[in-house]
Amino acid sequence: MITGAAVATVDPSGTEHRRGFVVVEDGVVAAVGPGDPPPGTTADRVLDGRGHLLTPGFVNTHHHLYQWATRGFAVDAGLFEWLTTLYPVWARLDAADVEAAARAGLARLALTGCTTTSDHHYLHPRDGGDQLAATVEAARTVGLRFSPTRGSMDLGAAAGGLPPDSVVETVDAVLAATADAVARFHDPAPGAMVRVGAAPCSPFSVSPDLLRQSAAQAAELGIRRHTHLAETADEEEYCAQTFGRRPVEVLEDLGWLGPDVWLAHCVHLSDPDIATLARTGTSVAHCPSSNARLGAGIARTRDLLAAGVPVGLGVDGAASSEQGSLADELRQMLYVARAVGGPTAVSARDALRAATVGGATCLGRDGEIGSIEVGKRADLALWDLTGLGHADLDDPVVALVVGPTPPLALSTVEGRVVVEDGRLRTTDVDRAVADLVAARGRVLARG
Repeated sequence: MITGAAVATVDPSGTEHRRGFVVVEDGVVAAVGPGDPPPGTTADRVLDGRGHLLTPGFVNTHHHLYQWATRGFAVDAGLFEWLTTLYPVWARLDAADVEAAARAGLARLALTGCTTTSDHHYLHPRDGGDQLAATVEAARTVGLRFSPTRGSMDLGAAAGGLPPDSVVETVDAVLAATADAVARFHDPAPGAMVRVGAAPCSPFSVSPDLLRQSAAQAAELGIRRHTHLAETADEEEYCAQTFGRRPVEVLEDLGWLGPDVWLAHCVHLSDPDIATLARTGTSVAHCPSSNARLGAGIARTRDLLAAGVPVGLGVDGAASSEQGSLADELRQMLYVARAVGGPTAVSARDALRAATVGGATCLGRDGEIGSIEVGKRADLALWDLTGLGHADLDDPVVALVVGPTPPLALSTVEGRVVVEDGRLRTTDVDRAVADLVAARGRVLARG
């Protein structure tokens, strides 16, 4: 039981309690309300939340965990140059490298309030081992709820694509590997810790045939779909030259929009594009830091939200957004939207909603996580607002979003403690750092 904290439930009504309580039982929120718990309420553990803000745990909707071994490359490059620089490096990764990179990236997410994350693992070097399994094991170790996607590319350099041919696969191989990943890891049960998705990489690295067949397979397997879209002006030009269509139109033509789809980036959208996403119920994973780092542009988040498009937040891969902190993306979302749309473009509460229930909607889990409501899973984050950076900010949500990232006093996943007093309790951070540095060294030595 947590008492005395400010509580931002992020429920459909936006209910907030200046001083409230939450009771957790068997991994589920059993009670939440203003003031003190009802007389006679007991708990095995009671935490004094005075001076703190309790929010739902953050949901990260887009990541490439393997990239934590390759940060700091091509820091002044745009997307296509950045990719062509890094593809040969990533082609050297093996499963041990990916596990170390994923564990480091997941630890960073956990320490910045994230309790659920997706991962888009689309690069599978030959003789690189079972890299998807490595990410699943890393998430189990760190203790985060995990939505790995079995990504893919089948359009290599020989066929006019960007990636080297050594990391692309045939359509049949992709479909077989996706089915195998679902059979091994996917859990459709309520409160599941692992849910698998299908994720061809992007319109410029996969064929229309792969997109069509993966959509049909995902429907048959009952899993969600994810891909990159409309990240850069280069992609828009590529789609115009190759398909004679805009990126959103290409996906709609191929049956790749719908309520079971979430798309990363969506920076370069027209008004009709936004209307199409809203009409089809497609969600967007907004990655403001990565878009800024690569000079890709600023997504139209205000227009997306106004149209009713679900918007979540993503840190993106650590090679294009070296921070890897979801807490920082709330501030970035607000700042970049206001830079082009004025001071009312996005509010602090818009950003908090995107980081929580918006992200849960992207992953198809808004009925389970993303808000603090009775019956939902107890994925929570308790932020300490008593220090120098926040003590004079009267609005706790504004303090969280606009102030410096507060110390994380506690986070729980399914009611289990993951972070306490700013320390990761599930795995050794020093060991994670050492393993990451060693993995990076191995990858670079193979060059």
